[in-house]
Amino acid sequence: MKAAIHTRYGPPEVVQVQEVEKPVPSAREVLIQVYATTVNRTDCGFRSAEYFISRFFSGLFKPKFHILGNEFAGVIESVGKEVTLFKPGYKVFGYNDTTFGAHAQYMVIPENGAIATIPEGLAYQQAAPILEGAHYALRDIQAAHIQAGQQVLVNGATGAIGSAAVQLIKHIDAEVTAVCATPHLALVESLGADQVMDYTREDFTRLNKKFDVVFDAVGKSTFGKCKPLLKEKGIYMSTELGPGSQNPFLALITPFTGGKKVLFPLPTIHKEDVLFLKKLVETKQYTPLIDRTYSLDQIVEAYQYVETRQKIGNVVINVNH
Repeated sequence: MKAAIHTRYGPPEVVQVQEVEKPVPSAREVLIQVYATTVNRTDCGFRSAEYFISRFFSGLFKPKFHILGNEFAGVIESVGKEVTLFKPGYKVFGYNDTTFGAHAQYMVIPENGAIATIPEGLAYQQAAPILEGAHYALRDIQAAHIQAGQQVLVNGATGAIGSAAVQLIKHIDAEVTAVCATPHLALVESLGADQVMDYTREDFTRLNKKFDVVFDAVGKSTFGKCKPLLKEKGIYMSTELGPGSQNPFLALITPFTGGKKVLFPLPTIHKEDVLFLKKLVETKQYTPLIDRTYSLDQIVEAYQYVETRQKIGNVVINVNH
């Protein structure tokens, strides 16, 4: 089969499309013919190992898993002898950041992993980007216990995480102030944001308004800068480690100060999360944004574009046509 391979850490150019052996499912795994996948920040982080901590999961000196790609949509080709939840021919989508593998024509995943059938009427290219940004957003929203009526600010509302966060927070019926650039104000408003701010014209940290939660979905601000925006027991969350990796440290100490605090939840995902997000897609309460689509042979270009940090929502890769 054709797959995008990386055998060392580095820039996008370390990835090469090659012919490799097709995987074989174990007793409780399914084999998926992948039709669409994505290139996202998670893939970029594990490929570059820029954050050294990622090497403790992916391999200290070189990658253990040569095929990246955590999001997928495709058709089950075969199943292991003990599989009961899926059958060949099922159209499925899912997420795998444990062993990855979606940047290939075929991949395997446990039947009890983060996988479900594709929502009715959705194309593979629309189903593939449902989970990566949304599960990060969902985990943070749950950790902060965001409730109806609360005031939440989302910085970076056009990214995969930020655009999902705006929609998921509105599903809870909280009030959302979203921050983005000039060309995307109408788009973010269409996601349901109650107020949209243009960061090129106004510094959101100088807003004369208090929030229950500030969710920095691009990691371009800090707890110190956002602290004046928070209510007395307000919460700051970021998708990045922050300067000097301060956010995990602050998440450990600020809960004991009794006031404003930092949360830095670990982004886990379970089958229940997949089913929850699938339902929101089916009821049109959440739609992942798609910026560009590339072929598997163009995956280096896709990585290069994602790393400009200018993408709007998700970058999709067509695998099998």
